[in-house]
Amino acid sequence: MDMLNYDFMQRALIAAVLVGITAPAVGVYLVQRRQALMGDGIGHVALTGVGLGFLFQTSPIWMAVLVCVLGAIVMELVRSRGRQRGDIALAMLFYGGMACGKLLVSMSAQAGSGSLESYLWGSILTVSPSDLTTIAALGAVVIAITIGLRRQLFAVCQDEEFARVTGIPVRVLNLLLAVTAAVTVTVAMRVVGLLLVSALMVVPVAATQQLTRSFAATQAASIALGITVAVAGVAGSYQADVPSGPAIVLLAIAIFAVFSAIAAPLARRRHRAAATNQGPEVCKAAIPTQGASPRQDTDLHTTTENGGQQSDPIASTGLAQ
Repeated sequence: MDMLNYDFMQRALIAAVLVGITAPAVGVYLVQRRQALMGDGIGHVALTGVGLGFLFQTSPIWMAVLVCVLGAIVMELVRSRGRQRGDIALAMLFYGGMACGKLLVSMSAQAGSGSLESYLWGSILTVSPSDLTTIAALGAVVIAITIGLRRQLFAVCQDEEFARVTGIPVRVLNLLLAVTAAVTVTVAMRVVGLLLVSALMVVPVAATQQLTRSFAATQAASIALGITVAVAGVAGSYQADVPSGPAIVLLAIAIFAVFSAIAAPLARRRHRAAATNQGPEVCKAAIPTQGASPRQDTDLHTTTENGGQQSDPIASTGLAQ
């Protein structure tokens, strides 16, 4: 607990909690629509924003937000049109973002060996009070969107055609989700770095998906796991004197491996319990009594799952006679 006596560690832990909340909150939608690597692509584009911030001597975070939002909109438009060469266009966007960012940083007056390293791999111990304010403001926007519009975003991620038929503005929500993912990348780049931000958006979700049985439970559990690994990773990196970004990601992957080992026997136990509770269907014939009509003698009754009785369909239609 001695680390809490330092102001930079207090800011680092607060930033870790904010990122631990926002990254899985957005990542659960990306995993649902099979776009787990979207955060990685936006992280490549964000490097151009960082380079512009260095070049014009402004805040790299806000410049990264602007560039990421524009890049995310382009990515969503390319994806929605579904062209055959859309993946090539996205690849050029990703690699061009990295190359442009490195070039701009080298041209700036702040160019140096450590100027870009802290944004690529994260440098949470150097988070300033102004950075923390920016992260908190952007994180609040992300949480408001991902939690407040959870039902609509889930419907769009699950089945766009069905959501469009029900009157949900699919195009607007898709663009909003892309912009939210872009903002999340810029929020997390000071904690885990642009090269590892996608892992914190995806790994906690993939880990909790193996144990939960509903979307709401998955989102809540992944946020709780994100906070846990972020705080534990920062604290562990302080004690071991290692970078916080890789420590957080490796801890999340280790928990994913543990959950994977637990998921298989837990699924088998649930399957056996469901089979036991359901039980086999019981078919019993009515015992004929003296004086009963032929129709009554041949009536069969089948016990349903809820304990009721269902008459034989042949007898109920009069075909038994």
